[in-house]
Amino acid sequence: MTPGYDSVLSTTAVISTVFQFLSGACSFWLRYGVLTNEQSVIMVNIIGSTLFLIYTLVYYVFTVNKRAYVKQFALVLAILIGVIVYTNSLQDEPQKMVHITGIVCCIVTVCFFAAPFTSLLHVIRVKNSESLPLPLIATSFFVSLQWLIYGILISDSFIQIPNFLGCLLSLLQLGLFVLYPPRSYSYSGQGYKLIEQAVPF
Repeated sequence: MTPGYDSVLSTTAVISTVFQFLSGACSFWLRYGVLTNEQSVIMVNIIGSTLFLIYTLVYYVFTVNKRAYVKQFALVLAILIGVIVYTNSLQDEPQKMVHITGIVCCIVTVCFFAAPFTSLLHVIRVKNSESLPLPLIATSFFVSLQWLIYGILISDSFIQIPNFLGCLLSLLQLGLFVLYPPRSYSYSGQGYKLIEQAVPF
C-alpha cells in the first residue's frame, strides 16, 4: 500500500470506529426515541448507550494515545451536544425536531453499516475476505432486517431507510465472502494485517 492510501484508510477507520462506538448510533437514536415517544427505540438505545459508555471507558484505560482519544471523544460529544442544542431550539416546531434528528440518525447508522468497507480495496486486491469480520457483518444484516421490518410496521421512514441500506451494505459485504473466500477458517477478521494508524488530530 502507498503511504497516502494507508493514511486515508487508517483515518477513515479511526473516524468510523469513533462514530460507531461513541455515538452515533445509540445516543442519537435514544434522542430520536424520546422525541417520537417510541418505547422500543428508547429501551434498546439506553442499553446500547450504557454498553458503549463502558466500552469507551475500558478503551480509554488501555489505550496508549490517550490525548488523541480524548480529542476524538470530545469531537463526537460536541457533535452530539450540538444536535441536541439545535433541535431543542425548535421546540415550537416538533415535526422539524424529529425530522432533523431522524436525518442525523440515518447518516450515522449508514456510516456504521459501511465501516467495514474501509478494507474493501484490500479485500479485492488480495482476493481474500479474511480481513472482514463475518460474525459482525452477518449480525448487522439480521439486526438491520429486524429493524427494517419494525420500521415498516410502525410506518417510520427514518427507521426504514437506514436499515434498508444496512441490509444492502451487509449483503454486499457478505457477497465478498462468496467472491473471495477466506484462505483460512478464521472468520473474525483476524487475518487483517494491522497498519500503523495515523491519528487524525
